[in-house]
Amino acid sequence: MSGYVAWLGRDDASGRLPPAAKPSAPGRTGHLGWRLVVQASPSAPTVVIREATDADWPQIWPFFSAIVAAGETYAYPEDLTPEAGRLLWMDGWHVVVATDGPTVLGTAKMGPNRPGRGSHVANASFMVDPAHQGRGVGRALGRYALEWARQAGYHAMQFNAVVETNTGAVHLWRSLGFEIIGTVPEAFNHPVHGR
Repeated sequence: MSGYVAWLGRDDASGRLPPAAKPSAPGRTGHLGWRLVVQASPSAPTVVIREATDADWPQIWPFFSAIVAAGETYAYPEDLTPEAGRLLWMDGWHVVVATDGPTVLGTAKMGPNRPGRGSHVANASFMVDPAHQGRGVGRALGRYALEWARQAGYHAMQFNAVVETNTGAVHLWRSLGFEIIGTVPEAFNHPVHGR
C-alpha cells in the first residue's frame, strides 16, 4: 500500500497557489464545486460530473458494494449495509458522480486529509462502476478532484492508501502528477496477493 501526494501548483517561493483555472464548461455551482462536462472524442458519450444527491445512492450502492466485497482496492468492512455504506461514502464529504445521461458511471468524495493542522491538504477517494471502466471516468473524476482542491485553497492532495496491485490507479495518479511518497509493506491483505 502506497501513499501519494500531488502538490497543487505553487507558483513561486511564497507557496501561494496560482489562480485556479476556470472550468471549461458552463454550469458553475456554489460550494466550490462545478459541473464538468467531458467528452473523450467526438463519437464518445458525454460524461457529466456533478454534485451527488441522496437520489444517486441507489445507483452507487451496487458497484460500491461489489468493489468493497472484491477486497482488492478498499479496506472497508465487507459486510456493510446499504445505509452504513451511504454514511461512510456520502456524509461529511464533497461527493460527486460522473454520469452519462441518467446513468451513474462512478463517484468520488473529497475533503481535508486530516482535521486541524492537517486540513490544508486534501484527500479523495474514487470508485468507477466496473461496467464503465476504460471510458476515462476515473481520469475525469481525478481531474475534477484536483481542480476542486485548487479552488478550495488546499496546498496539496494526498492519497493515504493506494493498493500497489491496483495498477490502473497507480498509473492514473502518476499520470496526473502524483508522486509515490512511501510504500508500507504488508499493509493491505489482498484476497489474491496476500500481504
